[in-house]
Amino acid sequence: MDSRLNTRTGAPSGTGQAPAGAPRIVGAVWGLLVLNTLGSAGAKTIVPLPRSLIQMVTMGALVAAFALALAVNLRLRIRPSAYLLLLTLLLVSSVISSANLESGFGALFRCFRLALFIGTLWLLSRWWDGSLTFVRHHIRAYFAVLGSVAAGLVVSPGAALPDLYGGRLVGALWPLTPPQIGQYAAVIIGLTVLLLLGGRTDRTSAAVVIVPSFVLLALTHTRTATLGLFLGLALAIGSLILTSAAARRFFTWAVLCAVVAGVGFASALQTWFLRGQSKENFSSLTGRAKVWDALLSAPRSTSEQLLGVGLGDKSFGGLPIDNSWLAVYNEQGLVGVTLVAVVIVVLGAVALLRPPSLQRACAIFLIGYCAIASYTEAGLGDASPYLLHLAVAASLLAAPAAAAPPPAPEPAGRSEVT
Repeated sequence: MDSRLNTRTGAPSGTGQAPAGAPRIVGAVWGLLVLNTLGSAGAKTIVPLPRSLIQMVTMGALVAAFALALAVNLRLRIRPSAYLLLLTLLLVSSVISSANLESGFGALFRCFRLALFIGTLWLLSRWWDGSLTFVRHHIRAYFAVLGSVAAGLVVSPGAALPDLYGGRLVGALWPLTPPQIGQYAAVIIGLTVLLLLGGRTDRTSAAVVIVPSFVLLALTHTRTATLGLFLGLALAIGSLILTSAAARRFFTWAVLCAVVAGVGFASALQTWFLRGQSKENFSSLTGRAKVWDALLSAPRSTSEQLLGVGLGDKSFGGLPIDNSWLAVYNEQGLVGVTLVAVVIVVLGAVALLRPPSLQRACAIFLIGYCAIASYTEAGLGDASPYLLHLAVAASLLAAPAAAAPPPAPEPAGRSEVT
């Protein structure tokens, strides 16, 4: 299988150009994958949308993404990827654990969805060449999602900031929860900041993305996304400090601004961070710790400990688990936890072994963000935005494509027409 790519056209080297319009179609496929992972449960929208309709749209987006990816990669050219290999092994273990139907037929459907999701990523791996292509696709797709959130806020502020969520921003046009919006905003802010530091975008374009996204992030009052953004950026920029003057300047100003904000706005920041919660509620992570304790203390058979109970809705006792590691343990067992841990470790190790570069910094940001968010958000064991974030990191860490060898010169005196 020829895995060499032309870094400009995305075509396999030595096999001619890629199909016409392939890069644009790849962006469309990525947008469909993002749509699939938006989910179907969330806040009440201005126009009530039946959950069955939303599920049809999201699942239809995944089927369309797979079909389009296959259409532009009919010869099934893929690039070797430890990340996708580990996800494939996770899929196999998920199918085995779901086969006993302990979680119902829905578990097998979720396995089918995960299979299509991973299959689409395998097909797209043809264009994983260590460039920033998928970073830009990622930013565009999630900026479009945030655009719908902003539109809902303008059209109906009451629906976008409902009392049910404590006045936190939700999706009024599409049912998105505050943690989802916060995650999308934090990720594209971080990536855009890094593109700006690396000179791959101008200040005006960066401001168009960063400013409104930061406003939406603040309105969600999402602590996990905010911490993930700042800590992830600290790791990413730290990897550039020795080689980038712009990164050093940004880091210095960021530290100064953090000190000023901590001294002058300590009370306001504390109020925003606590979100009106009591100390008891805050210490239990908004009730998450009670669910975690119940999950860990529940009796399990040996097979359930090793392979889990099958893919479910990331809940226990009717309450969300909100922890990737415990959700994977519950549904895919210790085998699943091990595979997910290896994914994070392998991607992190590869990033650390790469020489300093903008691509490496973006990958470190995404890996760091996912690792931080995994403590209070579920998603690392199933088709989710977190797997898309890590897929972008894997595309950034892929070895640059080898250039095609120049054609051999024609023998002297040989006719051009045979």
